[in-house]
Amino acid sequence: MLYVFQTPTQSHIKAMLKLAKLLHHRGFHITFVNTEFNHKRFLKSQGPNSLDGLPDFRFESIPDGMAAGSDDNATQDVILLCDAIIMKDQMLSPFRELLVKLNGQDIGPPVTCVVYDGFMPFAITAAEELGVPTVVFFPVSACCFMGCKQYPTLIEKGLAPLKDESCLTNGFLDKVLDWVPGMKDIRLRDLPTHFRTTNPDDILFNITMKSIHRAEKASAIISHTFDALEPQVLEALSSMTKLPPVYAIGPQQLHLNQLPEDPLKNMGYSLWKEEAECLKWLDSKEPNSVIYVSFGSIAVMSPQHLVEFGWGLANSKVCFIWVIRPDLVVGESAILPPEFVAETKERGLIANWCPQEQVLNHPSVGGFLTHCGWNSMIESLCAGVPMLCWPFFADQQTNCWSACNEWGIGMEINNDVKRDEVEKLVRQMMGGEKGEKMRSKALEWKKLAEEATAPHGSSSQNLENLVNEVMLRQTEGHI
Repeated sequence: MLYVFQTPTQSHIKAMLKLAKLLHHRGFHITFVNTEFNHKRFLKSQGPNSLDGLPDFRFESIPDGMAAGSDDNATQDVILLCDAIIMKDQMLSPFRELLVKLNGQDIGPPVTCVVYDGFMPFAITAAEELGVPTVVFFPVSACCFMGCKQYPTLIEKGLAPLKDESCLTNGFLDKVLDWVPGMKDIRLRDLPTHFRTTNPDDILFNITMKSIHRAEKASAIISHTFDALEPQVLEALSSMTKLPPVYAIGPQQLHLNQLPEDPLKNMGYSLWKEEAECLKWLDSKEPNSVIYVSFGSIAVMSPQHLVEFGWGLANSKVCFIWVIRPDLVVGESAILPPEFVAETKERGLIANWCPQEQVLNHPSVGGFLTHCGWNSMIESLCAGVPMLCWPFFADQQTNCWSACNEWGIGMEINNDVKRDEVEKLVRQMMGGEKGEKMRSKALEWKKLAEEATAPHGSSSQNLENLVNEVMLRQTEGHI
């Protein structure tokens, strides 16, 4: 049996659940572990029987060490979450206790491997204590992993932590780093952002270094990318002697699409209730005429930025679907002016949450304004849809760099959003020559992703090797 645990946020849960489905299809018994907070959110959004699973695919939940919040529709504070469950190890004990309990039950085979999210390093501690092998899954790009791996070098070179806050605005972040393996000409600002602190004890900075370091003890690293997308970085990672073997198996959804029979097909991934009505609205629009706007599950913005994005979309005269979560705006409700509503009522649709992959694959959608979370990047790429990029934090700056500089499918919006720039870039993407070139390039990447997940493609072979060379051997050895 595989015991699967992930960082308790929407994107990480979705990626890990897809991996669990793929491994279940390969014959493994799965126990998928959520936090109690997110387990309840799943039941609320998907329905009371949504996590019933199967005899060989079960769900369990454990407390996350945080006080219960009053709003179970809001994303938990990432910093507080990391502090409670990672830096203070408040989930280690319940995680270990569940592992022991499952091994002592007669309802299925013993736990033979823990597949854990790379940013939950306490999981490997619990597994080691009980003598259970581990495989670590990083649901981020290979470039993000490599960027995070440079944090100790940033400290050695005096680049992190930042000397003072002025480093954020005085051009310091524009420094080109010529020593990062596989990432030529990347700037300091393009690395994952957790080093941007003046505090050497910063929680996110330290948990990132701890997570990457602990991954060295796993039997294998799974990366949600594919060989053709990040070849230089994957090659560099594979040559690092301290790292276990790295298996690039993405995009996962394209593997799942090929399963002849999937008893878990209707099991959803979303912590919010998805509004499928937007798909009917899209049916009435022309091909490639709609821009889809979503900033993911964690990114937030100021009321001023919300209004600037809104008027940029309105003034572009382009049709749009805009996902505005209830907690998207910092500290207050996301309210757009009545003039904006009147201006866009015939060509705009506002939703709380959408079935994103279905939206991106709809023929009416021709562009994606995104925060550059890795799930969103991969989903857009698989749909052949180019992107306007407004990265918020963490790996999103690195993903933006890849899309705009390496893959040719993105254009970046300035962090301080202005309506004129939004209007200009939306027009360029949806009707300009540059947008056409980006769309053509995106379709090329879509084809390469499909080739990677074809029966003899690189990701399919890597998945096969992961199962046969690592996971089955561990299972046999542990039994």
